[in-house]
Amino acid sequence: VQLQASGGGSVQAGGSLRLACVASGIRFSIHGMGWYREAQGKQRELIAIITGDGRTKYADSVKGRFTISADNAMNTAFLQMNTLLPEDTAVYYCMTEDSSEKPYFGHGTLVTVSS
Repeated sequence: VQLQASGGGSVQAGGSLRLACVASGIRFSIHGMGWYREAQGKQRELIAIITGDGRTKYADSVKGRFTISADNAMNTAFLQMNTLLPEDTAVYYCMTEDSSEKPYFGHGTLVTVSS
């Protein structure tokens, strides 16, 4: 299983970014996936998940601003991030689990939001 995340960058507060995560060796349409982030000096936190059948859930910190989605044909998941805040600055990781609930994380992509 390999996950490749991309789309990070530097934006000003109020701006938007769209992250993408391409999976190989596993199907998001079956196993779903999630986005985590890890800010400097803080623990990694789960911010959004999408199940194989398309149900979504968000952390309170991003609800209403971030949207998780998946293109099952491309086996790619997305995180649309709007109204970004400086506190959204973090390394963002995509993650999925196989049928044995073994987790897989992609390499992170850095998001920097300046005030």
